[in-house]
Amino acid sequence: MYLMQDTKKSIHEHAEGEYPFECCGIITGSDLKQNVHRCNNLQNKMHTEDPERFPRDARTAYFIERSEFNRIIKNALSSGEKVLAFYHSHPDHEAYFSEEDHAAQTVFGEPEYPNALQIVISVISGKVEEISAYQWDPITQHFKPSNDIGS
Repeated sequence: MYLMQDTKKSIHEHAEGEYPFECCGIITGSDLKQNVHRCNNLQNKMHTEDPERFPRDARTAYFIERSEFNRIIKNALSSGEKVLAFYHSHPDHEAYFSEEDHAAQTVFGEPEYPNALQIVISVISGKVEEISAYQWDPITQHFKPSNDIGS
């Protein structure tokens, strides 16, 4: 799957607009049309309400409310769309797939949507520096770098 130019532009704008906090979202669609769903990052709220359970704030983590996630997925699937990718940004860090990212995207050791790309956007001083994609490898049970986002 290659990200269309409009899709890349939308997630770049989202990442830069949320800086210095992490942005997060879901990309649905088909080979011919992609839809970017910008999600609310509730990490600051969760951190404020329960700092012991959520020690990191939105500068280094994201939290999508499950009801928002479920609504986006349900609407996409009922419209015949696929879940193409999930994305989030790393403010002032590289576009790597961290152990925290791996843990957040796997349930009982596997991702809920194994065919969806995981896209990480590096935002340095408010500007997108790099975008990387990762794909689930069922053999190694880890996400590996993918060139599927296009140039």
